[in-house]
Amino acid sequence: MSAGAWFVILLALVGANLPFVNQRLFAVAPMGRPVKALWLRLVEMVVAYFVVGLLAWLVESRIGNVFGQGWEFYAVTAALFVVFAFPGFVYRYLWRHRRA
Repeated sequence: MSAGAWFVILLALVGANLPFVNQRLFAVAPMGRPVKALWLRLVEMVVAYFVVGLLAWLVESRIGNVFGQGWEFYAVTAALFVVFAFPGFVYRYLWRHRRA
C-alpha cells in the first residue's frame, strides 16, 4: 500500500476515536457541561467520517484518477469507521475509571 493509503487509515483511526477521548466540541471548543452527551459524540463521529472521506478523495485525486463509487463502498467505509471507533467507545463507556 502507498503512503497515502496508510495516511488515510491512520486519519480514520484518529477521527473515529477523537469524539470519545475528549470533552471538547470537535476537540477544539470547550463545552458548557463537564460531560458530552452520547448523541453529540455520534454527531461528531459522522462529521469526522465525512471529513476523512473528503481528505481521502483529495489524496486519491493527487495520486491519479478518482474512481466513482457506489453505495456499497460508502456502506463498507461507514461500517469500518464504526469499527475503528470501538476502542474509544470502550474507553469512554465500558472501561472502569478510578475515581480519586
